[in-house]
Amino acid sequence: MHPHERTAPRVRLDLPRPKRRGWLPEYDPEAFGRLSEKIARFLGTGRFIVWMTVVIILWVVWNVAAPGRLRFDQYPFIFLTLALSLQASYAAPLILLAQNRQDDRDRVNLEQDRKQNERSIADTEYLTREIAALRMGLGEVATRDWIRSEFQELVKELEERGVFPPESEEDDR
Repeated sequence: MHPHERTAPRVRLDLPRPKRRGWLPEYDPEAFGRLSEKIARFLGTGRFIVWMTVVIILWVVWNVAAPGRLRFDQYPFIFLTLALSLQASYAAPLILLAQNRQDDRDRVNLEQDRKQNERSIADTEYLTREIAALRMGLGEVATRDWIRSEFQELVKELEERGVFPPESEEDDR
C-alpha cells in the first residue's frame, strides 16, 4: 500500500452506527411536555390574569399619556394586538398539549384502578366462599351449648338410674 493512498475507515459490524445529526433540532419530548404543563398551569391562574391586566393597562396608559416621542404604539395599539395574538397562538397549543398529557395520565390511572378493583372483587368473592365453607363446616361441629345440654341430659339419666348417690349436706362440708 502506498503512503499517499487513502484507506476507507474500517466499518465495525458488531457496533451500532453513530447517530447522524439531522437538519432539525433535537429535543426531549418529555421535557417539552413538562414545560408546557408548567406554562399551562401558570396561564390558568389568577396571578397571570392580574399581571396581564396590569401590563395592558400600563401599555395603554403609557402610549396615551406619554410624550409623543416616547410612545412606541399609537392609538389603535397594533403592536399590543400583535403581542396578544402571538401570546394566544402559543398558549392554546401549549394548553392542549398539557391537557393531552393529563388525559394520558388519567387513562393510565383509570386502567390501574380498574385492575385493582378486579383484584379486590376476586379477593372478596374468594373470602365469601371461604366464609360460606366455614359456616357449612361449623354446622357439623358440636357447639359448647349443645355439648352442655347433652351432658345435662346424661347426668339426669344417670341420676334416674341411681348411679350417683344422693347428695347430702354432710358430704359438702
